Amino acid sequence: MDSTKASYKAGEAKGEVQAKTEKMMDKAGDACQSAKESCQNAGDQMKAKAQGAVEGMKDATGNK
Repeated sequence: MDSTKASYKAGEAKGEVQAKTEKMMDKAGDACQSAKESCQNAGDQMKAKAQGAVEGMKDATGNK
């Protein structure tokens, strides 16, 4: 294989690796965003339940 062909193949391989890396990074970013949203939703639900419990205690004790 001459040096021009070897250089071409090396560049081609580098491009493929970069494309695969970019795709994997996009998938990782999507997974992180999804996890963040799930945690936010869970936190919002917990906050609402806690607020409901506080209101229930206030009602039960006559405090408002």
